Amino acid sequence: MAGQFRSYVWDPLLIVSQIVLMQMVYYGSLGLWLALVDGLVRSSPSLDQMFDAEILGFSTPPGRLSMMSFILNALTCALGLLYFIRRGKQCLDFTVTVHFFHLLGCWFYSSRFPSALTWWLVQIVCIALMAVIGEYLCMRTELKEIPLNSAPKSNV
Repeated sequence: MAGQFRSYVWDPLLIVSQIVLMQMVYYGSLGLWLALVDGLVRSSPSLDQMFDAEILGFSTPPGRLSMMSFILNALTCALGLLYFIRRGKQCLDFTVTVHFFHLLGCWFYSSRFPSALTWWLVQIVCIALMAVIGEYLCMRTELKEIPLNSAPKSNV
């Protein structure tokens, strides 16, 4: 395997640490976006904005602001994929994993399975944005030109 470029080695500790790191990026940036939006409209922050599926909606201003925070968070987490995962092939995997754990967190927090259609639509849009933008950013860095030699060329 020494001759292969970027040979893949099974490293469960690396994978688990990347999952934990992406969860921290997800909830940290979501908390910052919600705090920023709450500060702009002078609303009181709550964990319900993060974990209650009934909050998200088009009909109320807090619901629309929370949806905006989730969308902005997807863009921020795409940068997290670029800096911490660095592989375009793994962006979808880590995106779905982050949102699966968020689903479990919402289910645990509210003691019921999220059934609101707007919650599911927001999560699907966020998964698509985070995965596609993260993969695009990672592929751009993977496809950068690799300098082979910095010595001056000789004329023969």
